[in-house]
Order: sequence, then C-alpha cells, then structure tokens
Amino acid sequence: MASTHGDGSRPAIDSSVPHPARRYNYWLGGKDHFAADRASGDEIEKKFPGMRTGVRANRDVLGRMVHYLAADAGIRQFLDIGTGLPTADNTHEVAQRVAPDCRVVYVDNDPMVMTHAQALLKSTPAGRTTYLEADLRDPSAILSDPDLKATLALDEPVALMLVAILHFIPGTGAAQPLVRELLDALPAGSYLAATHFTTDFMTPAEQARYREMLAAGRSDVWPRDHAEFGALFDGLEMVDPGVALATEWRPREGADRPDPRLIGILAAVGRKP
Repeated sequence: MASTHGDGSRPAIDSSVPHPARRYNYWLGGKDHFAADRASGDEIEKKFPGMRTGVRANRDVLGRMVHYLAADAGIRQFLDIGTGLPTADNTHEVAQRVAPDCRVVYVDNDPMVMTHAQALLKSTPAGRTTYLEADLRDPSAILSDPDLKATLALDEPVALMLVAILHFIPGTGAAQPLVRELLDALPAGSYLAATHFTTDFMTPAEQARYREMLAAGRSDVWPRDHAEFGALFDGLEMVDPGVALATEWRPREGADRPDPRLIGILAAVGRKP
C-alpha cells in the first residue's frame, strides 16, 4: 500500500536531495540517480575510497544469505525492508531460482523506488512479489498492511531481510526496538538477516574524519560496532559464522578477500527459536 499525502496524492520525488537508494544505485553502476545523489556519493567516496568495494560486497552477501535461507533453511517467505532500487539478483530472483514458489514483500519509502519496483520486480508464476511503500521506522504500519497479509502467512516462518538499512536509523540503541517489534510479529523458525555499516576496521584518523562528516550532516549513515550490531540478534540462534565482515560470511570458494578497511560492512543471520 503506497503512502500518500493528505489529499490522496503521491509524494513527489525530490531530485535536489540525495537519497540512500539512489546513491547506492550510483555506486553499483546503475542509472537511476540524480546529480545530488552523485555529488553525495562522490564526496563520501573521496574521503573513503573503498566505498564502492563495500557496496558490492554488501550486494554479494545479500545473494549468499538469500540462497542459504531458501536452499538450506527451507524458507519460502521473505520480508525485505529497505530494498532500494531494483538491480541484478534481487531477493526474489535469488530465492525463486531455488524454489519458484517463494513469496517476497519488498518495502521502501522512496516513490522512485516504488515506480521502478512495480515495473521490474516480476515474480515467477508459482510465487508472488509485492511492493509496499512504507518506512522501517513504523513497523506496525508494515505489519498491518493488507498487501503484506495477502502475500505472506505470518503464522509460517519468514526471513526478515534488513540489508544495509538499519544504519539509516541514527542513535545508539535506536535500531534495536524496531528490529524487536518486527521479529516479535514473526513465528518461531523465522530468520533475521542483516548487514550494517561499521567503522570498526577504519584507522583512528578515518574514524575521526567520518564522525566529522556525520556531525556536519554530510553523511546519513550511522555506524554501529560489532557489539551493538550483534545485540540486534539477542535471543536468536546464530547461523555460522555469526557476526562477520560481509566478505567473510560464507564466502564462495575462490572469492576475493579485500582489505577489511575497504568493506566496512558487518553481516549476520539468526534464527528465532
């Protein structure tokens, strides 16, 4: 269900303000971005040259997580919040290659993402894919949406995908209540799969430079360390190898192992007992 203004109209796309989904698309080499997104991406990458490497590593680990959940864990339902602009190997494409009957609900809060998703996120005939325009900061609105309920059976296990989205929730401890509310609505046997930006692998000088950018409003990505990210999985049974650098979470044989400073993304999967 798309969000609207009070008069029933859809919110306009503001091309003058950088948006995380469009900036991510720019870093991945996509075409769906504006000058403000490119300027924001270039500024961040100038100060942290490994940013594109980390973005690609995040995209790759998403695919490995989804494949594990569909192929090894037997999950057939996915709730992907903060999906971003469609690109290669989206959640439903990876999952439905394993099991064509997988059902996926995508959630994002950008009207541009909504437009592209409706055109590009096509399910297999046996499965189903639905897109909701909603906000992670309002879990109850997501969970109560009739389109979600028509697509996912919330009395059966669901994989909650929070990939590169929680770091847009600023403040120490601010992400955990949102994750908990979403997980509380899912039955035993469900999974949380998440990735998150961290400055853990930066040098002290780089960490200080990033804090300056954050304080000045030149970055909207709030880093969390290993301990705070790991706390999001409290009460869950961690899938091996637990919390790991994105490139170290079940890497494919022969995969490159870039310098951790170029990645800066933590990844983990946990099962709700």
